[in-house]
Amino acid sequence: MKTTELAQAIKKGELTAQANAEEKIKAVEKNKHLNAFIDVYAEEALEKAKEIDARVKKGEETGMLAGLIVALKSNICIKGKRATCASKILENYVAPYNATVVEKIIAEDGIIIGSTNMDEFACGSAGTYSAFGPARNPHNPELVPGGSSSGSAVAVATGMADLALGSDTGGSIRCPASFCGVVGFKPTYGAVSRYGLIDMGMSLDQIGPFARDVEGAMLLLTTIAGKDARDQQTSATPSQLAFEAKKIKGMKIGLAKEFFEGTDKQIALKIGEAIQKLKEAGAELVEVSIPSARYAVPIYFLTMFAEFSSAMQKYDGLRYGLPTDVTMPLAKAVSEERAQGLGREIKRRIMVGTFITMKEYSEAWYAKTLKARTKLKKEFETALEKCDAIVTPTMPCLPWKIGEKMSNPVEMYMADMLTASANIAGIPAGTAKCAEINGLPVGMQVHAKKNDENNAFTVLQAVQERTGK
Repeated sequence: MKTTELAQAIKKGELTAQANAEEKIKAVEKNKHLNAFIDVYAEEALEKAKEIDARVKKGEETGMLAGLIVALKSNICIKGKRATCASKILENYVAPYNATVVEKIIAEDGIIIGSTNMDEFACGSAGTYSAFGPARNPHNPELVPGGSSSGSAVAVATGMADLALGSDTGGSIRCPASFCGVVGFKPTYGAVSRYGLIDMGMSLDQIGPFARDVEGAMLLLTTIAGKDARDQQTSATPSQLAFEAKKIKGMKIGLAKEFFEGTDKQIALKIGEAIQKLKEAGAELVEVSIPSARYAVPIYFLTMFAEFSSAMQKYDGLRYGLPTDVTMPLAKAVSEERAQGLGREIKRRIMVGTFITMKEYSEAWYAKTLKARTKLKKEFETALEKCDAIVTPTMPCLPWKIGEKMSNPVEMYMADMLTASANIAGIPAGTAKCAEINGLPVGMQVHAKKNDENNAFTVLQAVQERTGK
């Protein structure tokens, strides 16, 4: 049963929200070994489900998400609940307000089941950089599930939630969605409010949905998208308030060779086979070129390092973080607080970001990065004038063993080589499973023009239908 069909069945009283919630809670217990959740709100979820069922029985109106179980990444604020960012430094932080996306989910009667595990402060592509232990891949627990929104992807893949939210700075939704075999979508920058998101890179971050199917992703994005006065980057356009897939016949699908360079040969072959199925469905294939995509990794990481180091300044033990000994000199007190509360990867990114934004070095590093970012963005705009969407592999490799790349951060950074471009350009991009290799899912990624999520969803739905996945 598709996610939208499940929602309609609950609204009509054919199924109960309580039964759906109980099923998901059982799945949470069954899959504890995958470490997908940091906190679970089982009792509250059941109470909410009973309330929805009572309203349905009375014939009262219910929201778009009525009875659907939703999991949220632990960097999204839920009033009265912990927002840990999977970090020791925020282990006891309780959010005093709801994020805008949480308000919208509650308003549409979605049932929030818990906060999910993630790479600490969203710094990672594996799901293993967490103070609460690594999340694990549902297809093989010895492998990484992808990051940083690891727990959200695992929760949807294993039936612990119908839908989930993650945040995507350079692929943090699409990477785990691909590795876990579910649909993941990063909307246009500004399509969804970031109010209540504990940010990593303010010009790159975007909240987006996970779902078992494209229809579920469209439903959740329709719920959370739109203008918010508390986030001045948001906007409300027709495409952002009524997402739908069209027919792929007659669409022009762009192929950029730069996204296949460095990709595992087996993955490239599977993506090629899926592309041919899109052609058989009536799509026209068009060659495009985005030369600067080869430099997406340095452009992304230098931008993110700079913005992340700035965002982390507030964790000084005085405003946020572990308590600081106020009798000590300020610099020493803050240093000790961060040494105890932050993981190694977080410290690395703060140090690099601080270095490249120093007056002596900013022109050589950060200023050049901004120029390169502008160039890459323009190349995407030019390429998307020739086609309706651009398809690529989502990840250049299959999931690796837990701990395998932790000693060499550069190897982990390279995992973002195919996903980071969409964040740099601010355009929508999503992934859906199109094949398997040795029992592990392979995701196809789809990019579209700014505010043209519908074209991306159309291609993703065609991938879902034509590959039988």
